[in-house]
Amino acid sequence: MTDERFDPGGLGKWTDESRFEVTRERLIEYAKATNDPIPAHLDGDVASPVFAIVPVFESLMEPALEVVPVGLFGRIVHGEQEFRFHRPIRPGDELVSRARMTGYEGLPNGTRGTIHLECRTEDGDLVNEQYVTLFVRGFDTGETRGELGPEHKFDEALRSQAPVAEVKQHVDDDQTYRYAPAAGDPMPIHLDEEVAKDSGLPGIIAHGLCTMAFTSWALLTEVAGSDVDRLKRFAVRFAKPVLPGQDLTTRIWRAGAGSHAFETTVGETVVIKDGLAEFAE
Repeated sequence: MTDERFDPGGLGKWTDESRFEVTRERLIEYAKATNDPIPAHLDGDVASPVFAIVPVFESLMEPALEVVPVGLFGRIVHGEQEFRFHRPIRPGDELVSRARMTGYEGLPNGTRGTIHLECRTEDGDLVNEQYVTLFVRGFDTGETRGELGPEHKFDEALRSQAPVAEVKQHVDDDQTYRYAPAAGDPMPIHLDEEVAKDSGLPGIIAHGLCTMAFTSWALLTEVAGSDVDRLKRFAVRFAKPVLPGQDLTTRIWRAGAGSHAFETTVGETVVIKDGLAEFAE
């Protein structure tokens, strides 16, 4: 066990800005890589929701370098992801992104921390905000500092009512090889069987954000008329890895005006939990 500690002095420090030019071709590639059936996404007229991770990807983990000891980076996993949409991404957008780490909390089984990202147009108009929860396995920093991300915990009372929709989807055998270039995420645990097994995994696993993208189009098609303009908030917790070739079932419950809770399973195993989607009426 390392005796290193998180550095609270790094909280709130924005990264340098990164820039991204959105092309119709890249939007089409991402939609196809996530089996998205929505015509506007497949035609590249508008980005599917989780594509929002692509322009900010270079900034995603950079803020952690200011706070988390480098020796602990090998223990970091992506625990939760939340998007706050101010407007959809469209082809031709010139996007500017930056990120900061806002807080962390030591827990008996590890430490969780929050990274806040914002994505704007070159004119400064806010396109989306994101909250990424990272988890450092097996290291309790012993304190709580700053602010953690917004809560989106599933209300167990919802199980007393039937889901308003149940969507079944299949993760293709080649899904990770299509998703990696579309998202710009070449992590070897998604592409190399040997590396994945050396990391303690049963084999290549699907990108968590690819699974999240599957759930996004399940929600849009079932409760929002496939209209991405209506989606204002979208959040999940990654519970278990998904393997290529597996079948997903996403169950959706109404949770108030414009709000839906959801979870995704592989068989009886919950792989996406604490799902929350909020739509404009």
